Amino acid sequence: MFDILLVVLAGIAAGALNAVGGGGTFVALPALVAFGLSPVTANALSRIALVPGAVAGAWVCRRELAPVGPTSMKELTTVSVVGGGAGACLLLVLPASSFDAAAPWLLAFATVVLAFGRRFSQALSKALGRSVALSSRALLVGQFFIAVYGGYFGGAVGVMMLALWGIGAGLDSAAGNPMRIVQLAAVFASATVLFLVASDALSAPLLLGAMLVGAVAGGFAGGRLARRLPAPLLRGILLTTAVTTTALYFLRG
Repeated sequence: MFDILLVVLAGIAAGALNAVGGGGTFVALPALVAFGLSPVTANALSRIALVPGAVAGAWVCRRELAPVGPTSMKELTTVSVVGGGAGACLLLVLPASSFDAAAPWLLAFATVVLAFGRRFSQALSKALGRSVALSSRALLVGQFFIAVYGGYFGGAVGVMMLALWGIGAGLDSAAGNPMRIVQLAAVFASATVLFLVASDALSAPLLLGAMLVGAVAGGFAGGRLARRLPAPLLRGILLTTAVTTTALYFLRG
């Protein structure tokens, strides 16, 4: 019973982190591996469990959604769903080590872009006398590849989204956080459909149920907290999460 309680607490922490700044995978995945699941099974199970939490966070933030440049929410969500499903397919057919080797460098790039991308974009626009914003098609292509990564592994996928939107559409990370939660839910939801059908994630129903309950509670609470945090503080949390996540990936590698 104590073990199940620990999984519930891990789910709460993961759901809240995903709603506030991202990085929930780094709580959920190690917790499940610690209870004897293989990394691939734990990865699939954590993705399934975090979907309701992401949906809960998205529902709380639904009125604060800001557009991402020239793209519509329908286009962005469609691309996220398709990319998330494609990434889940890769997880089921490829060895985990292949993408795992590139993940730290991708995260390092995303963290640098998140920290300096918007300022760089503004400075470049000022120097050139024109906008350097990406077109709708370019943003959607970038979103697709990020969604593929999210379906395959998912660690800090929200950080990558905010980095892309910051440099490509000039969207502030705090203003883009509600949309990040929605797109995170879309990516995880499509991956979950495949994991439920083709993976062995349902082989541990007690662990799945415990983490799912915790993630819903954490996602709802985290969504409310994100709405009340001042923009500078929220940006600081997002950047801190990004730096910590990147460091953990390099240490893990």
